[in-house]
Amino acid sequence: MFRIFYATDVHGSEKCWKKFLNAGKWYKADVVILGGDMTGKAVVPIVKSDEGCYRVSFLDQNLTLRSREQAEDVAKMVSDRGYYPVHLSEGEYLDLVSDQKAVKALFYKMVISTMERWMKLADERLSGSGIKCFVCPGNDDILEVDDVIRASKTVRHAEGEVVELPDGYLMPSSGWTNRTPWDTPRECSDEDLGRKLEAILSPISDFSKCIFNFHCPPYGSGLDEAPELDDQLRPKFAGRSLVPVGSHSVKRLIEKYQPILGLFGHIHESKGVRKLGKTIGINPGSSYEQGLLLGAIIDLDHKGVKQYVLTSG
Repeated sequence: MFRIFYATDVHGSEKCWKKFLNAGKWYKADVVILGGDMTGKAVVPIVKSDEGCYRVSFLDQNLTLRSREQAEDVAKMVSDRGYYPVHLSEGEYLDLVSDQKAVKALFYKMVISTMERWMKLADERLSGSGIKCFVCPGNDDILEVDDVIRASKTVRHAEGEVVELPDGYLMPSSGWTNRTPWDTPRECSDEDLGRKLEAILSPISDFSKCIFNFHCPPYGSGLDEAPELDDQLRPKFAGRSLVPVGSHSVKRLIEKYQPILGLFGHIHESKGVRKLGKTIGINPGSSYEQGLLLGAIIDLDHKGVKQYVLTSG
């Protein structure tokens, strides 16, 4: 018997990443898996005025802070919610807002530096623990993070690989998805996604002890329901209208190979467990902006899945 803890879509949240690193010990898991989308959503400037105050605009709030200590407290709150706080002078801020290329370069710099710090923290906390850790970047993660993850001593980069787990289980992994409205770094047509995944699966001859770790859930599974959007990418009917947005190719591969377990993410609102033929499909969902790490504990033995439970903490 061995235990997996699975989570996904932490999107830059410092609090969720730290909780993930502690989850193996807390839940007595042998293997911890992060299923994708480690990247935060945006840079948040903390601007120091010539008078020594600090100005921050965050989540529709305009804050004026009187001390460096207050600014640091807000920076921590910003990073815990999945954004990248950056201290700037008034001049630096004015130069930045007038140069979109500079904004993008700063965002990429923050993504990489945060990932480097996260991998260092992982090495500190997981070294000598005996816990196996696998991370598979998702569609929102820039390609440059792959080498940062590969440099870790304790975190295994799983994208495009078939990794061995205890009791003879195999886990093919990919963070790529079908097309989204946001033109993210790791998305492609559904047909191309199917070809990518088939190539990853090609070395596997026996799928009876196989776990699909695919960021994109299968179409129409109930694990892929997202708010319907209008032409301006705004949720229709205040977000109450949900539509399936998953991958037909992922659905076809599950129907074809019937792995024992499917671990999915990508659609934060579709937390749940579904039986997909012989496959148990799990999407733990995501509440990263609230600092909550949603996850799943799965116990397996040589015969299959013994039990599972969704977690929140």
